[in-house]
Amino acid sequence: MLKIAAVLTDLFEDSEYTEPKKALEDAGHEVVTIGLEAGEKATGKADGTEVTIENAVANENPADYDALLIPGGYSPDKLRKDDDMLDFVRHFASHRKWIFTICHGPQLMVNAGILSGRNMTAVKQVAQDVINAGGNFFDEEVVIDEPGRIVSSRTPDDLPAFNKAIVDVLDK
Repeated sequence: MLKIAAVLTDLFEDSEYTEPKKALEDAGHEVVTIGLEAGEKATGKADGTEVTIENAVANENPADYDALLIPGGYSPDKLRKDDDMLDFVRHFASHRKWIFTICHGPQLMVNAGILSGRNMTAVKQVAQDVINAGGNFFDEEVVIDEPGRIVSSRTPDDLPAFNKAIVDVLDK
């Protein structure tokens, strides 16, 4: 069993958190929700899903986690201003741990400065951000950057392929 950190705050894209979380847990992994403040309630933007943040990023050691999940929605944009969150994300890139990101999730990675040379996808309105950060953008259902250990997808429509890809890379 691997331990996966899911980072989010208010206005996350509901299905981009709930469906990958379920897929990872069904595969036998533990998913821990990390945000800016432990105990706060984060509400999904589409369906109003309420998630209680389990741990505050400032109190977490990223070395305790095997992979990172960054759901989309407005959550990544809100999180990318927090230095502790950026340091947390940088750890996964610098230690070559898997990062799973979908939709607007790469916004957090842009601010962490970890996209240079990486092959990625995202929702179309984030494509230019990925390119400006040095990433290689591909408008595809799922992009797996093996050297950078990143699995990315565009939108909730891509979730079946995304969920399969994230479980598959962890099983290798």
